[in-house]
Amino acid sequence: MNFTKGVIALGLACMTSMASAADTLTIYSYRQAFLIDPILTDFTKETGIEVNVVFSKNGIAERIAREGRLSPVDLVLTSDFSRLMELADKDLVTPVQSEVLEVNIPQSMRSPSGEWFALTQRVRNIYSSKERLGPLDITYEDLADPKYKGKICTRSGKHPYNIALVASMIAHHGEAETKTWLNGFKANLARKPQGNDRAQVQAVKEGLCDIAIGNSYYLGKMLQDPNQVAWAEAVNINFPNQSNRGAHINISGMALAKHAPHKDNAIKLMEYLSGDAAQQSYAQINMEYPVKVDVAPSELVASWGEFKADALPIFKLAEYHQAAVKLLDEVKFDL
Repeated sequence: MNFTKGVIALGLACMTSMASAADTLTIYSYRQAFLIDPILTDFTKETGIEVNVVFSKNGIAERIAREGRLSPVDLVLTSDFSRLMELADKDLVTPVQSEVLEVNIPQSMRSPSGEWFALTQRVRNIYSSKERLGPLDITYEDLADPKYKGKICTRSGKHPYNIALVASMIAHHGEAETKTWLNGFKANLARKPQGNDRAQVQAVKEGLCDIAIGNSYYLGKMLQDPNQVAWAEAVNINFPNQSNRGAHINISGMALAKHAPHKDNAIKLMEYLSGDAAQQSYAQINMEYPVKVDVAPSELVASWGEFKADALPIFKLAEYHQAAVKLLDEVKFDL
């Protein structure tokens, strides 16, 4: 090969490499592969953009901060609001302005500055024993009612799902009243907070408690698991506070990384995830409530009935997050 041909060949190789790089993006995800992979496969088929995914249960914010400007991550997918807030607080994300996202995702379900966007909704439900209590017209405030002393099971108060619930209580009632409520709630526990949301429903089935706190989609997942269906069939799912402000909502979501190497591709994926096809997949695969208002939940989830949701904007939970953690520490909720 002479020099001229070598230069041409090298140039073509570089162009091919650049084109290939332009048609990729990298995700760091707290969401599990079984849920994300089918959606990303469809996205690649539609757009030709290849997606590399790094799955993790924790530490994504720390990893991105450590990688700095050299981080390969374009988009972060989280399983709860607190992870989105952590990314924003550590200045690891960048705002996105997109008409598609603004149309598909309600204003209350996205950052006012465009730093993060919700993808799915889940309700913090109260489950009751079918055998011993039946369906309940219940509120979160009722968890502190002495009539339920020794009857309630929950996971750690410091889990993000419960911190968000406490934050919503502060938003509605203030810190002093919420602290009183937490003390009453703790006094009604049947056992020390432990396990995950499914373990609380199992405890109701086994007679350890009559009431459990858990996210809505876990009931659907248990009903489809032969080893756990008996737990799910032992409880009623109750949507709290239906006579007043409505049931507390948490979210999964997404945020564009601050130093995203493939920003345009990442925004295309964000818009795709907010669209009909992806929203339907979230609903069917993981039994979560879509954020796009014209996409229906799965048939199973719909069978639980319609409910009134708390209209508190999700971003308001961030304002009370630290106060919620402080109150949980002060009442020694997990001890």
